[in-house]
Amino acid sequence: MNEIQAIEAAQMKKELDQFKVGDTVKVHFKIVEGKTERVQIYEGLVIAMKNSRAGKTFTVRKISYGVGVERVFPIHSPRIVKVETVRPGKVRRAKLYYIRDKIGKGAKIKELIVKKSVKAAKTAAE
Repeated sequence: MNEIQAIEAAQMKKELDQFKVGDTVKVHFKIVEGKTERVQIYEGLVIAMKNSRAGKTFTVRKISYGVGVERVFPIHSPRIVKVETVRPGKVRRAKLYYIRDKIGKGAKIKELIVKKSVKAAKTAAE
C-alpha cells in the first residue's frame, strides 16, 4: 500500500449508517460559529452519490420555503456526526436529478417496504 492509500485509509470512517440514493435522511452536521460548536440537522432526499473511497460524497435535496436547496456532504468528513435514514426509498436510478423538475406530489419517491423478518434480522444484528 502506498502512502496516499495509507492516508486515505486513516481518514475513512468505519461506522456509517447504510443509506442509498432515494432514501430520506437526516444529516447531523457540526457547525462552528466562533468559539461555539453546535449540531445542525439537515433533512432531505439523497439524489446522488459520487466518487469512492475517501472522496465519496452524497447530495441531499430539500424544499425550504418553496425553494429547492441542495447540499453536498463528504461521507468521511469529521464534521458529520451521524446520518439517520428516516424513510427508505424505492428507486431504479443511480442519480435522481429529474426530481429537480418535479413539483409537489410528483417529487415524491415511493417508500421501500421491507419485510418484517428482514427488519427484525437487521435490528438483531445491531
